[in-house]
Amino acid sequence: MHRIRPFLAVLLTSLILSPSTLAQEMNTTLVPGKPQVPLAPGTGFLNAFTRDFRQPDIAPVNLANSPRLESLIRAGNLYLSLEDAIAVALENNLDIELSRYGPQIAQADYLRARAGGLLRGVPTAVRAGATSALSQAGGTGGQGTGGTGGQGLGGQQDAGGTVITQTGVQVPNLDPVFFFASTYGHASRPQANTITTGRTALVFDSRSWQSGYQQSFLTGTTVSVGWNNNNVRTNNPLNDLNPNTSSNMQLQLSQRILQGFGLAVNNRNIRVAQNNVRVSDLVFKQQVMTTIAGVVNLYWDLVSFNEDLKVRKQALDVAVKFWEDNKKQVEIGTLAPIEIVRAEARVAQAQQDLTNAETSLLQQETILKNAMSRTGVASPTISEARVIPTDALTQPMHDTIENLKELVDRALDQRPDLQQAHIQMDSTRIGIAGSRSQLLPSLDVNASFQNNALTGDINTVTIPGRELPPRFPDPYFVGGYGNALAQLFRRNFPDYSVGFQLNIPINNRTARADYIRDQLQLRQQQLTLQRSINDMRVNVQNALTALIQAKARYEAAVKERQLQEQTLDAENKKYALGASTAFQVVQTQRDLAQAQASEVAALANYSRARVQLDLNTASILDKYGVDVVEARHGRSSRPMASNQR
Repeated sequence: MHRIRPFLAVLLTSLILSPSTLAQEMNTTLVPGKPQVPLAPGTGFLNAFTRDFRQPDIAPVNLANSPRLESLIRAGNLYLSLEDAIAVALENNLDIELSRYGPQIAQADYLRARAGGLLRGVPTAVRAGATSALSQAGGTGGQGTGGTGGQGLGGQQDAGGTVITQTGVQVPNLDPVFFFASTYGHASRPQANTITTGRTALVFDSRSWQSGYQQSFLTGTTVSVGWNNNNVRTNNPLNDLNPNTSSNMQLQLSQRILQGFGLAVNNRNIRVAQNNVRVSDLVFKQQVMTTIAGVVNLYWDLVSFNEDLKVRKQALDVAVKFWEDNKKQVEIGTLAPIEIVRAEARVAQAQQDLTNAETSLLQQETILKNAMSRTGVASPTISEARVIPTDALTQPMHDTIENLKELVDRALDQRPDLQQAHIQMDSTRIGIAGSRSQLLPSLDVNASFQNNALTGDINTVTIPGRELPPRFPDPYFVGGYGNALAQLFRRNFPDYSVGFQLNIPINNRTARADYIRDQLQLRQQQLTLQRSINDMRVNVQNALTALIQAKARYEAAVKERQLQEQTLDAENKKYALGASTAFQVVQTQRDLAQAQASEVAALANYSRARVQLDLNTASILDKYGVDVVEARHGRSSRPMASNQR
């Protein structure tokens, strides 16, 4: 029976702790969904038991490109379609890879909030896409053939910012704590009076151990259970019990009544952390949108640079042929030698235009390859490969333009930056609950229950040469440790107390200031949201206007090119009949080359205007078939279109 009592005591103790365990389960179900965070590696019972105390397995940074990029290289050329460019960017672009850590950080913050910790915030910065070659050289994307490689959407840079000092009522620690302590001691006490003790010094050997469990809940309740034991052996002959063991079991309850009471106050960080998870997902989506817009612009600019290069080569061929024809006429004496100089000047200018076009093309290829590779152009295979675009620029006549109202409604519904602003306002309202509760006085109700026990053996210590009276301790206290446990669970010697503590701050200035500040910040966020909506409407309308104008400019450029071709043909015929001069022919050739380049530039500008409108209305991912879930995992199910041609 004595051997069974300790096990029985452990069982009864677990029954005492079970209410707090049930409360913990209730606490967990208040907020659905567990944080999706990495765990420490290992399987089995021991690993599962120690998993919370070991380092989680965080994957290292991956700087290896996906196989898709290398598979597109054939015979030293990178044959690239727009579909391939988007797929490779989704798999390898570093801006997207960097943004993938945002949702993981938000999940870790959510885990921290569920434990009652302060929020550390989530990153919300969105990096703009790379710019084209002429944008970097000239500082603008509106001139020439090349333009900006990618524009971004305005984001809420303060969403889910780091909380260094939390205002309002402090959130309780929601992680349960188990503690155990043990102490061994030896004490000697010299005695000035040996008549009462019979000893010149009293010696005590003690062993004590304490264990307990503490848990706080979202209701503002704190429960603490303790189990304390102290075993003492002494040389004091006057003690009835020696050695003796004193034990007690405590149950303490504390409940916030005014300040800090309720779920809305104590789970506000959890709800804000959940909002930040949504914010991080929107930030990632926004980064994908911005990056895809940049890659699409880079691709179409590369196509336009190739077309411009063809135009420059054709202009050079025409200038060389004209120079050779003039040279022959000078040799036979039908043309003045000065005309050769004019023709040579035109050849030199055409050669310079061709060199500039080739330089821009090479720079554009480098920029595009850098946007599609994790290591940039560090790989010799990628660095030396020439990019061959396999898609042609879309003609404006094949594109349908929606009306302004439909575009604005779509932007209001889908733009991630506006959704972030709404979530941030909701998080601010949630946080105000803490400041509102801080205005109240602090009233805590406390209750304590303790069971005490004492047990030991009859003292057998004697004093040499001195007869001590016989000891007859109460048999109730004589026994082993099982006797003490039996007294505890029978509650033979109970203590209990109930009380409250009320704190009323005078003036309450800090709480009032925090509440006022939070409310004013909410008003600022409401105005900021309205300003963002106004800016969105302006941006969408301007993007639509720019698209319509770009279409009109392209149609005008096509018409101008056709007229210049007719003019050059007529000028050549007049020159052959002697009715025109070489200067007029050279000037007409220059005008035609400029008209051809303007047509290419107008078509490229139209493509960029289309991308910008799709970006401002948050429809760019749907248009190009980008799956955000696939982008989150760094893979694309798109077939390699360039290999199918």
